[in-house]
Amino acid sequence: MDKDKIDKKDHILDVAEKIFAEQGYDGASTRSISGEAGVNMAMLNYYFGSKEGLFIAVFERKISSFRTLIQNIGNDDSKSAWAKLEWCIDSYVERIMSNSCFQKLVNRELSLNKRSDLTEKLTPILMTNVLEFKKIIQEGVDKGLFYEDTDVELAITTIFGTKNYIINSPHMVSLMLGYDVTNEAIMETQLKPRLKIYMKRLLKSYLVKQQ
Repeated sequence: MDKDKIDKKDHILDVAEKIFAEQGYDGASTRSISGEAGVNMAMLNYYFGSKEGLFIAVFERKISSFRTLIQNIGNDDSKSAWAKLEWCIDSYVERIMSNSCFQKLVNRELSLNKRSDLTEKLTPILMTNVLEFKKIIQEGVDKGLFYEDTDVELAITTIFGTKNYIINSPHMVSLMLGYDVTNEAIMETQLKPRLKIYMKRLLKSYLVKQQ
């Protein structure tokens, strides 16, 4: 695919992500997306086939870029499993807190059971990143750095679940923390550093064997 086509496709995906995040899958229409993207319906259908195809493409693009990053971290033999996990946590917090609209979209669409066929298509895409975290934690267990009885799966839910609560309950979290977690400046200077420290201290105390 030549550069002009790639740029056009990426532009459509940018617009689609914004509209899906604002309106949800049901509320968004391919006509409104094509109109805001400045392309005709024929071009949108050519690239993505349908609204569902476009929706899945938005997910795949977001997930695949982070997947490549954590795969590279996981394959770095110069670092211990804990160093890899620290790096993944830093990268994860940076990504999710900078893309809260997309994260809300993920959580909203996967929590609705009325479109089980769509959920079944999205879940494997999202699970690829979950499995990369699992590989790193399991590596720590296998090499004796982490406790043998580590509950790998629940450790992963701690990472993703903390994020979900912050993003899905911003008003409650803002009251608890004492500042507006939806404010971008506060997010950068206070929330991100605080979340990174918390996640790493919590997981280190649970995972890493005391010397």
